Amino acid sequence: MIQLNNIYKYIDKRFQRTFILKDINLEIKEGEFITIMGPSGAGKSTLLNILGFLDDASEGEYLFLGDPVHNLNEKRKSDYHKSHIGFVFQAYHLIDELTVYENIEMPLLYRKVKSKQRKAMVAEMLDRFNIVAKKDLFPPQLSGGQQQVVGVARAIIGSPKLLLADEPTGNLHSEQSEQIMEMFTKLNEEGVTIVQVTHSEKMAAYSKRIIRLKDGALVEKDPYHAE
Repeated sequence: MIQLNNIYKYIDKRFQRTFILKDINLEIKEGEFITIMGPSGAGKSTLLNILGFLDDASEGEYLFLGDPVHNLNEKRKSDYHKSHIGFVFQAYHLIDELTVYENIEMPLLYRKVKSKQRKAMVAEMLDRFNIVAKKDLFPPQLSGGQQQVVGVARAIIGSPKLLLADEPTGNLHSEQSEQIMEMFTKLNEEGVTIVQVTHSEKMAAYSKRIIRLKDGALVEKDPYHAE
């Protein structure tokens, strides 16, 4: 599904080049559930943003479903992002002025899904995540765990092939965290490919493979998970 070949990300300032990612070679197969771990500043979020078409590599090849992302124009990248990728953020990134219903509906508006179909799809998500009673509330009226559930519902409403999660449980207490990770496990069992970034070994244990980054480079495949 994903093939990264010799990916570098760097920033040039005057006579100095600062590397954020160095020579990343990585293959992610459809249906995998992968965790990216590493200390702060290791390049985890940058790698996730490149996978999600939110950032471009400075050098190297990125193949997504066989297509060379590094050669796509911005419109094609944007189309890919809308149709194939769901994002879940640590800070939820919900729009406070919109209700739960409207937040979940938002990606469908971008994709110009017809009104009747939108209603059916949002209703299905509200039902699936047991938040029908919350549909007319605004994000500030919800707990952190509830906001993240809404974030997950919004991320998957378009049936993405790839779900990217950046510290999805970073702001949650343990019970809420486990609820979100069990949700991810179920989605993965249904065929969604998931790549998450986390600092938590406990949350990483839900995934099937752990990739470790240090100073922008892959240091090891997870020693505990045999492929």
